Amino acid sequence: MKSARMSRRKALTVLGTLAVTSCSGSSRTTSGVQPGAAEDTEPLHFLSLREVARRIQSRALSPVDLTNTMLNRIAAIDSRLNSYATVMREQAMEAAQRAQEEIRSGKYRGSLHGVPVAVKDLCYTKGVRTMDGTRVYQDFVPDHDATVVSKLNASGAVLLGKLTLSECAMAGYNPAFSVPANPWREDVWTGTSSSGPGVATAAGLCYGAIGTDTGGSIGFPAAANGIVGLKPTYGRVSRYGVFPLAESLDHVGPMARRVGDVAVMLEAISGSDPNDSTSLAEPVPSMLTDIDKGVRGLRIGFDRRYTSAGATPEHAAAVQSAVQKLRELGAEIVDVQVPDTRDVQKTWFTIVTRDAAAAHKANFPLHADQYGPYFREFLKTGASVSDADYADAVRFRKDFATRYSAVVGSVDALVCPVFGSFPITKEAQHGSMADFQASLDKYLSQFNPPPAWTIFTMPVNLAGIPSLTLPCGFSKDGLPLGFELVGSRMSEPMLCRIGQAYETATEWHRRHPPV
Repeated sequence: MKSARMSRRKALTVLGTLAVTSCSGSSRTTSGVQPGAAEDTEPLHFLSLREVARRIQSRALSPVDLTNTMLNRIAAIDSRLNSYATVMREQAMEAAQRAQEEIRSGKYRGSLHGVPVAVKDLCYTKGVRTMDGTRVYQDFVPDHDATVVSKLNASGAVLLGKLTLSECAMAGYNPAFSVPANPWREDVWTGTSSSGPGVATAAGLCYGAIGTDTGGSIGFPAAANGIVGLKPTYGRVSRYGVFPLAESLDHVGPMARRVGDVAVMLEAISGSDPNDSTSLAEPVPSMLTDIDKGVRGLRIGFDRRYTSAGATPEHAAAVQSAVQKLRELGAEIVDVQVPDTRDVQKTWFTIVTRDAAAAHKANFPLHADQYGPYFREFLKTGASVSDADYADAVRFRKDFATRYSAVVGSVDALVCPVFGSFPITKEAQHGSMADFQASLDKYLSQFNPPPAWTIFTMPVNLAGIPSLTLPCGFSKDGLPLGFELVGSRMSEPMLCRIGQAYETATEWHRRHPPV
């Protein structure tokens, strides 16, 4: 059985190569979609979203054939990776056929038209189960789409399916569900909680994905899987129809293999929404207008002490190399001092556990047995948070967010690491909070001092400002290393401009996992 599976995988690789060869002759460009000569050597499934869009618009690539190829790839290799919770084969092929007919008739909708993407399985999809990673909702079928799904549909994107996540978007997995495997090495963490989006995107099982982030759940899996993740400004993307973890901190954002790809996706899914009172009224910017302007003259903030406190020496060195590359590209590197982050994790935990308990009050403790050990304990903790402790946490958040945002606002972007992978078993991820923490502590304890792994992502959520995570190297063990660019409120175009300059000047995005 194993040999048959390998044979099929090789056949799909050949198919992808043939598809690239047959399409590479086209030189036609589209607005905001630039061809790259180096992409001609990439297998079809690892092409950038923008390159696929260029080929689809020029009719060198058929949405139907492309979608069928991607679905076959999912069928061939995802039984090992477990990145998809539900594959929507029938719906995807119908959407691809519709896109193909529209494009042939001259009704091209833009850079997502006919492109296969996927969404995290906490985004409502009409008529398709949406499980939120928990037995509590394993039979839940929404009667409407989340706003982010509606916007993807309106853009003409092809939705391949729903992607796996940790239970209810925290760190542990419900024992009734499979844990995604990191495509770089199966015994290491995939990031939480947008682990399915991270794995599927890295493994070439979609061209982009929708994730959510409450304390690092776009940044962590982006770093762990060697891809790009964009956590937008709070309210930039509607949360309507998205299962909440903590509504005051939840963000919805895109994940892809290139900076330009997340820029395209963010522009498509952003905007005000009458169904979400926290969505922002500001107009959606053009994400690609300035993306190729480079970084010359821009001010990039860097706090060496902050980086050293939260990263391994190897990781810190990779981030410092990224900073040096930005300097070589013409940016001014500015020494900044990030506010004390010692109470950030405690504050975040108080707010999120309490908010999660409120979000799940209809099912917990009534259906406590249907939750996994980790999230059951998490909700129990949240139910015990006092009003006074919660109020103190909210006050600290407001004060810290003001001070942190002031530092970020003094430059065009702040650079810092994002924690990636560490060895962990499936059993530990299906277990209790203590089981997960024990695996993490065992890894961190080999360093002196142990890195404070949450201090780079949680502050960004507390402040509600955007961050862009992208790869900056590989460890001695061959695992991806990532860093993030943190920007002021509504500065997503600037972050993508900086990220694009770094990506163009390096080759990390061209390395793919061996799947």
